[in-house]
Amino acid sequence: MQQIDRQIVPEMPDRIIAATALSGAINIMNMQQKKLIEQMQQAHFYPHSVQNSIKGIQTHISYVLLTGNYAYKIKKAVNFGFLDFSTLAKRKFFLEEELRLNKQNAPEIYLEVLPITKIGEIYRLNGRGETQEYVLKMRQFSQDDLLSRMLEQGKLTTKHLEDLGKMVALFHEKSQTNDEIKSFGTGEKIKASIDDNYGHTAKYIGITQSQQQYEETKRFTDNFLSEKKEIFSSRRENNKIKECHGDLHLKNICWWQNKIQLFDRIEFNEEFRFIDVIADVAFTVMDLEARGFQELGNVFLNTYLENTGDWEGVQVLPLYLCRQAYVRAKVFSLMLDEGALSEQEKEKVTKTAVNYYQLAWKYTLPKQGKLILMSGLSGAGKSTVAEEIAKKSNGIKIRSDAVRKHLGGMALEEHGGNELYTPAMSEKTYNRLLALGIILASQGWVVILDGKYDRQIWRERAYVAAEVAKLSLEIIHCTAPMGVLRDRLAQRTGDISDATVNLLTEQQTAAEPFTEAERKYVTTIDTTQDWSTQLNFGALLN
Repeated sequence: MQQIDRQIVPEMPDRIIAATALSGAINIMNMQQKKLIEQMQQAHFYPHSVQNSIKGIQTHISYVLLTGNYAYKIKKAVNFGFLDFSTLAKRKFFLEEELRLNKQNAPEIYLEVLPITKIGEIYRLNGRGETQEYVLKMRQFSQDDLLSRMLEQGKLTTKHLEDLGKMVALFHEKSQTNDEIKSFGTGEKIKASIDDNYGHTAKYIGITQSQQQYEETKRFTDNFLSEKKEIFSSRRENNKIKECHGDLHLKNICWWQNKIQLFDRIEFNEEFRFIDVIADVAFTVMDLEARGFQELGNVFLNTYLENTGDWEGVQVLPLYLCRQAYVRAKVFSLMLDEGALSEQEKEKVTKTAVNYYQLAWKYTLPKQGKLILMSGLSGAGKSTVAEEIAKKSNGIKIRSDAVRKHLGGMALEEHGGNELYTPAMSEKTYNRLLALGIILASQGWVVILDGKYDRQIWRERAYVAAEVAKLSLEIIHCTAPMGVLRDRLAQRTGDISDATVNLLTEQQTAAEPFTEAERKYVTTIDTTQDWSTQLNFGALLN
């Protein structure tokens, strides 16, 4: 039998547990699968041409054969408790579930489930004879198309993360929910799942994490769940517990055929898939931060929030960031129990586990929130500056144009009519901006409210509310010559703002100057110059 590559990094976080004693029947089935895999590595097994050397990838729960144009996945005959592929019927069922779930996001990749039959000692793909196994046929793509590989190669851009944010927002919008799914979002069930991780990792204290880290991380999740019961209840009531992806890290996302594709959605365990949409988002954000790319994670997060309008979800994000990092730490800790690892592999796995435990603990540390108001006429560069502040501070950017359109029940890319810009709608928009800002800043987030803030009443409400909440507040006033503003608006494309050149004079006339009481909060910058040097980011973000 040709050698099958062994992945040191597991296929998905919760798929690895300590060695499990399997029944004799399952061991026999594994032997049969090994014979099958041997034949699947021969070119004549397939009804199509294959590459010179058929490569195999083995994970803890599956075999994948790479033939060139197509990949074929077989589920191993194993039972780990949280997944059970021990019978042919179960393997067929979960392959069909995998096909069903992943066709929603990657229909060009996931093709069909086929039987493998056997006559004598010869296995055949979709042939005559008794069915011995089932296989999932998929389009094969290059490993260089994975977002994880693109990141390593310096090819992953801000635009990719914006596309990903929009794609995940659309996926969650279409995702199913019902009373059964929502039942997985209770504090009790979330706590049981998190506590299970602590139970599996206590034995690694002193090896991959310290006693202090363990206790402080657990205390944080316990307190979070205990103190925010109303928020978790609200998440269920507002249908934010859905049939999600469940494993949305960079190795399960690719850029293929010039678009983002989400694949390898969890099919075998509903508990991992029936989750808060923010738990899905947290996995991607955490993965980017763990790899040292916090700013890209921030771009993804803010794009997702802007497209969904689910800024309230940020309230539960710290819990899920901590949970996802801890899960990854657990995965690598459990790998240390495997006898097949070399000393070099053990050293690498140990270091990775230590880093993930450290990240999970860092997510528990308290943060000082802050409110930043953007101000200025349309085209003054407010959103560009706000985006940069968000990336530097890992903050939450809330744009008035997005809030207004969500309140109006319309798509962000849709052009708003006069009814969207009445005084009453503007009042609702700025009230919601401030309410969200105070809520999130009070929970430790830097929140950038990106609007014109050209009315004294809106600015006054903000600094008064910030004072009451004991929050620091800054106003960044963006300016540019009128001719530059006109040129920028005339050239603007693909933006959610409906502002046009003919509105500038009206905006300029209506804008109310800063009062003496406001001036202490204001920093004015000329965005035609190098505005990054005009902003003292160190002082601004402290």
